[in-house]
Amino acid sequence: MTYIFSFDPIADPYAKILILGTIPGNASLIAGQYYAHKQNTFWRIMSELLQFELNSSYEIKIQMLKSAQIAIWDVLKSCKRVGSLDSSILPDSQTVNDFQNFFQQYQLISKVYFNGSKAENCFHRYVAKTIHGGPKQFIRLPSTSPANASIPYEEKLKLWQTAIFPSLKNNLR
Repeated sequence: MTYIFSFDPIADPYAKILILGTIPGNASLIAGQYYAHKQNTFWRIMSELLQFELNSSYEIKIQMLKSAQIAIWDVLKSCKRVGSLDSSILPDSQTVNDFQNFFQQYQLISKVYFNGSKAENCFHRYVAKTIHGGPKQFIRLPSTSPANASIPYEEKLKLWQTAIFPSLKNNLR
C-alpha cells in the first residue's frame, strides 16, 4: 500500500471561510480535482449556495468559491488508505497539512467548516492544539461524500445553507 497525498489549498487572499475535507478520494486523485466523484454533493451544494451552473468547468467552480471568499483544503497531507473511505485510512500513516503557515498566510479566515466528522476529528486531534491565533469558529457539517447516503440531499443542503449562508451574504463581492 502506497501513500496518497492531498492537493494544494484553493484559497484567495480575501478568503474568510475554510471548508476542510479529510483527504481526496480516488476519483478526485485521478481527476486532480477536489470533490470529483460524480455522487459527491459538494459541488451541487455550492452551485445552489453560490448560484452557478452545476456543470460549469472546474475552473469556474473554483473562481466562484474564491469570489465568495471560500477556501478549500484537506486536513491530511498524506496517508495510506485502501479504497476511498475515510474509515479505511490507516491511523499510524496520517500526516497533517501545515495549518500554522496556512492561517498566517490567510489571516482573514474566521470560520472553518468541516466536511464530515473524520475531517473534524483529525483536525481537533492533530492540528487544533498546534495552531496559535487563526479562526475561532469551527463547525462540522454532514459529509458530502456518497458514503454518507443516510442523510438525504435536501437535508444536507439545508444544513450547509443554514451554517454557511449567513457568512456568504457578507462575503459576496
